[in-house]
Amino acid sequence: MGALPVFRWRLAPDGYATRRQLRALGLRPGGQDVAAQLERPRRRRGPLVAYLYRVDLAVPVRPMTPARRAALAAANRARRVCPVCRRDAGYVIPTSLGTCVPCADADPHGSDGST
Repeated sequence: MGALPVFRWRLAPDGYATRRQLRALGLRPGGQDVAAQLERPRRRRGPLVAYLYRVDLAVPVRPMTPARRAALAAANRARRVCPVCRRDAGYVIPTSLGTCVPCADADPHGSDGST
């Protein structure tokens, strides 16, 4: 595999798109390799890099099946259940807390339990 073509930010030719742009078009890369990359220069740090895929090789997004919808709902539901009090918090529990807000406020030693 040769070197990837590199384009400056916002100067990529037509026919290339990022994953997010493909998704907005109802497409996905479909197993194709990265075709090019964008670089956005930054001061004092390395450039931001975005990978581009060819739009003509992209394939349609797979449709959401009832089983996939149920699995996604179960995963989201699990992210709302507090591991301490086992209640549905009604929101996704922040990973920084690890528990629902009432349980985090009640724990004087922090969420890890160390002293």
